[in-house]
Amino acid sequence: MFGLFNKSPTKKLRKKLAQLQEKSMQAQRNGDIRTHSSLSAEADELWKEIQRLESQ
Repeated sequence: MFGLFNKSPTKKLRKKLAQLQEKSMQAQRNGDIRTHSSLSAEADELWKEIQRLESQ
């Protein structure tokens, strides 16, 4: 019953992941490959963290 009010620990991380992916896509469209690459790497690390938290 009390689990209803607990927030998902990955909800905030998923929102941040979506924002990183959007910024990465915009950088790629603008031709800024370095920024795209660094944002993609950061998004990949965040995705691994989300998967680790959800597997527990």
